Amino acid sequence: MKSPTPPPMKALIFGTTGQVARELARRVPAGISLTALGRDRADLADPAACARLIATADADLVINAAAYTAVDQAETEAEAAHLVNAGAPGAMARAAATRGIPFLHVSTDYVFDGSGSRPWREDDPTAPLGVYGATKLAGEVAVRAAGGPHVILRTAWVFSAHGRNFVKTMLRLGATRDRLSVVGDQRGGPTPAAAIADALWTVAQAFHAGRGQSGTFHFAGSPTVSWADFAEAIFARADLPQRPAVTRIPTSAYPTPARRPENSALDCSRILAAYGIGQPDWQQGLSEVIDELESVT
Repeated sequence: MKSPTPPPMKALIFGTTGQVARELARRVPAGISLTALGRDRADLADPAACARLIATADADLVINAAAYTAVDQAETEAEAAHLVNAGAPGAMARAAATRGIPFLHVSTDYVFDGSGSRPWREDDPTAPLGVYGATKLAGEVAVRAAGGPHVILRTAWVFSAHGRNFVKTMLRLGATRDRLSVVGDQRGGPTPAAAIADALWTVAQAFHAGRGQSGTFHFAGSPTVSWADFAEAIFARADLPQRPAVTRIPTSAYPTPARRPENSALDCSRILAAYGIGQPDWQQGLSEVIDELESVT
């Protein structure tokens, strides 16, 4: 006898303008009712208000796709970053736990110090290098402490046709320059925001069907490359007047207020085992993003 089909799922999403939030709205699967809250209705700088929205919402599941992501600015706005990245997720996760509904939360590779050469596993020691990573780590701790069904999805090097990201920056600079200096000693897995959205929806549907597994999971694109490698791939794929040459420079030659992890590679075997979600091919995702960008220019 077949298992009964679960009723349609009602999902509440925090975030409307970020890369992942926009893709979640664009890629919502059939049979899911979506309510997305922007900053005008749900300001993460007011954690208590966000918690009240969850407490009263007609929702079966909550996805937090909003965050303070200005990595360098966070170094001088630590209080604001902590409120949004730690205070709000904690309050929201507690409200979801009280109702017994799953809470899905997006986190980052910046919780690690970037040392070593092997991909980071979920149970490796965390040691953020700056304020942004520290606040995201505090958010993870708060979500786990809430005690409800949850998934923390750590990802890295997110890109899409929306918002600010490395792909759009390289295309803008590459359109007017014949040579660019790009960091060559930081490595990671570029991750299409669309793939992150699909992964979150897969997890959400698993919870709705009674097969969800709480925990922390890594999800990033494959293969692992440097920023310079990524830049060269962007220029090779894009329709530019001429392909800029890429000069590889060390991190020390491009100082920023916040330190970046040199090794951002994430071991994604756990999410494959738990949810059947494999690593996305970022090269395919890159082609899709560039096609979308070029279709509107």
